[in-house]
Amino acid sequence: MTAETVKQISSKKRAINWHVLYTRPRSEKRVHERIEKEGIECYLPLHRTQRAWSDRVKLVDIPLISSYVFVKCKEYEVINLLKINGVVKVVFNEGKPALIRETEIDAIKEFLKQAEGKTLVTGDEVEILVGSMKKRTGKIIKIKKKYIYLHIEQLSATVCININSITPLNRLK
Repeated sequence: MTAETVKQISSKKRAINWHVLYTRPRSEKRVHERIEKEGIECYLPLHRTQRAWSDRVKLVDIPLISSYVFVKCKEYEVINLLKINGVVKVVFNEGKPALIRETEIDAIKEFLKQAEGKTLVTGDEVEILVGSMKKRTGKIIKIKKKYIYLHIEQLSATVCININSITPLNRLK
């Protein structure tokens, strides 16, 4: 190995890059908090969605990518993060901790920014896209996992329809 090659390898190890950690299921938020307490930059992409329980419906922030957290640190530091409770492993590529380009992190942030506010909630006006009710509009009165209940005023009726068969009407902001 030449001195030039050794310099390149050591500069890569000192470089601060984005890496990926795999976490225990449903512990991404806690891992994110613990890593930030260590003083390491961490990114957990979250998106807001509506979750239904037997007694209520609530908007919650859930991870965009389950069980993954992104950290920005030096290569040797990422291995030390395995000590943090909830971290299962470091994601590797070709025998080294996988690197994520800054542009890819920025793309995730931009995607979430554009998708923000596009979650369906009770009271939203939507248009039906398929079937005999195509092009009719209605107001969401209840949301289940795969189906929603719409009140269609023109018919004075409530219908149950697959959530993939509707689109939100343009909202004024």
